[in-house]
Amino acid sequence: MFDRKRKPGSRAAEALRLVSVSKVYGTGDGAVTALDGVTLSLPRGSFTAVMGPSGSGKSTLLQCAAGLDRPDRGQVVVDGEEMSGGEAALTKFRRDRIGFVFQQYNLLPTLTVEENTALPLRLAGRKADRGSIRAVLTQVGLGERLGHLPDELSGGQRQRVAIARALVTRPGVIFADEPTGALDTRSAREVLGLLKETVRLHGSTVVLVTHDPVAASYADSVLFLADGRLAGHLPAPTAEAVAERMTHLGDRAAERRADNGPLMEV
Repeated sequence: MFDRKRKPGSRAAEALRLVSVSKVYGTGDGAVTALDGVTLSLPRGSFTAVMGPSGSGKSTLLQCAAGLDRPDRGQVVVDGEEMSGGEAALTKFRRDRIGFVFQQYNLLPTLTVEENTALPLRLAGRKADRGSIRAVLTQVGLGERLGHLPDELSGGQRQRVAIARALVTRPGVIFADEPTGALDTRSAREVLGLLKETVRLHGSTVVLVTHDPVAASYADSVLFLADGRLAGHLPAPTAEAVAERMTHLGDRAAERRADNGPLMEV
């Protein structure tokens, strides 16, 4: 079904595909279905936001799509290759195919900006070309900060390092999990603009998980989740349209709480 013999260096037109992906936590009467047969396809060079009420499954979706957790059923295909194998194989897959940007920047405090950016290459046993690393850092506005330590940077600058670190391996997909949650409004807008720019200028594929309608409005489109299932799609989103859609999804979640008790945060 999927091409496992894709030539090295070639790129699939489809950056991410999930086929009937399901994930259940717990057993018996306490089992909670976090994802319920989710199928989706994202083209290369797209910027997609994923939103949903608390307990909708958006974080689980990211974890399964990025290889941080295994679905119970279904297939995950990144950059034309199905994600499978043991933990060692998954670790290598993530290093080769996936970039991450988290709310907490996850920079090593004793490494410089340049060294933090090069770290994924070194961990993967790949040559860290200083010229390429410096070019990426210049693109994210940190060309004059190569020798600085994380403690010498603002929050927005640290997140820019995290974005450069995600870009340096040229991954098939960059997953950004609430990347602006710890930033002030101005820094958040700069980081979101930078993510949008990486898509436009470099053909990157970005999947943004967020609870913020303003952040989602920077994406090309928004996917909505509710009760572990896809619950809608909004192209060319505005913050107002996203907020209105989220209100309706939130009302549904509140009704389910009243009927079935508290929801599990996923």
